[in-house]
Amino acid sequence: MKLIKEISQDLSYLVEANENGKKGIFIEGIFMQADKENKNGRIYPRGIMEKELERYQSLIKEKRSLGELGHPPNPTINLDKVSHLITNLRFEGNDIVGKAKVLDTPMGKIAQNFIEEGVMLGVSSRGLGSLKEKNGINEVQDDFHLATVDIVSDPSGPDCWVGGIMEDVEWLLVDGRGWVSVQAKRDINNAYRTQKYIKENREELILKAMNTFLKNVK
Repeated sequence: MKLIKEISQDLSYLVEANENGKKGIFIEGIFMQADKENKNGRIYPRGIMEKELERYQSLIKEKRSLGELGHPPNPTINLDKVSHLITNLRFEGNDIVGKAKVLDTPMGKIAQNFIEEGVMLGVSSRGLGSLKEKNGINEVQDDFHLATVDIVSDPSGPDCWVGGIMEDVEWLLVDGRGWVSVQAKRDINNAYRTQKYIKENREELILKAMNTFLKNVK
């Protein structure tokens, strides 16, 4: 599956106090859209997104719906880069409206400072899935898996950069434990085969190396 990202900048910032009077900063707005071709020439069928949003609710309930600041190069959540917690994700028409609390983490503090200084921020959904072209539009298939929604600082310009380093990479779920790029898995397999070959042919390789050394001795 390929890593798929979409960017939205239709956001608002909220300051809310909890029951103890402690204030928190939230971002809210349209995080994704369904049944509508986006600027990247992709469309997310509503049925697929409804199913995926239903799955994602368990992450929200368990407070595992973490997001990062910036453009991570993989589908996993890097805890040292976490900036916010998604607290709500729902359909309003064909818009997927979300709300996220900016956390008091190192990256969250950076995001808070951006907001306080009036920096325009956006959000970028991060998911894995297959694409199928239909009438010139890439349609997301039913294997789509929403990883998270990240905060980005340049929502109007990074499309080419993101596409170049993210979407050309194929990802595999290894033993249900985590995502690894297809190329990385190939490299691991090649390294394993090389180590296995060296182990099985150790004596022969040592003998060849000694013969080569002796031939070059003057």
